[in-house]
Amino acid sequence: MNKIIVYVDDAAHAQQILGPFTGRQAGGAGTHWILVACAPRMTHRISKWVSHSARENWRAKWADKLFAQVVPWLRSGDGQQVVSTVLAKGPLPELLAHLQAEHGAGTQVVDARRPKQEAVAPVAAPAATPVSVLVTKKPSRNWSLPGSLASLAAMFFLVAE
Repeated sequence: MNKIIVYVDDAAHAQQILGPFTGRQAGGAGTHWILVACAPRMTHRISKWVSHSARENWRAKWADKLFAQVVPWLRSGDGQQVVSTVLAKGPLPELLAHLQAEHGAGTQVVDARRPKQEAVAPVAAPAATPVSVLVTKKPSRNWSLPGSLASLAAMFFLVAE
């Protein structure tokens, strides 16, 4: 039985990534899918308002909703699909080492998580003709405030006489 560890955080994106894997495995002896739910990160300041147990409960509910969307889709094949679910509670490299020790070092790993927005490359704009720009530097105005104060002081001095 072929074993595949899959990191998942979004069901729709995971189905797009795993589509070729499910089609390729259709004629084989079956696949054991090990789904690892990677819950969204919470800021460290959330502990001011939410207890640790409440955060763990939220992660568990979030993972259950995710697995409810992904597991039936994976099992909809030929019936030889086995799906195990794991909720990641710590660093992924440590969890991966534990899972590979449990299921074998040759286990295939697929990262089907949605890429972060800042990781997405911006779309390249069409090349425009270069335009020469003339930049002039204005003189420094470091003495504007002391000069104003000096003129005010002179005016008050004249008014006082």
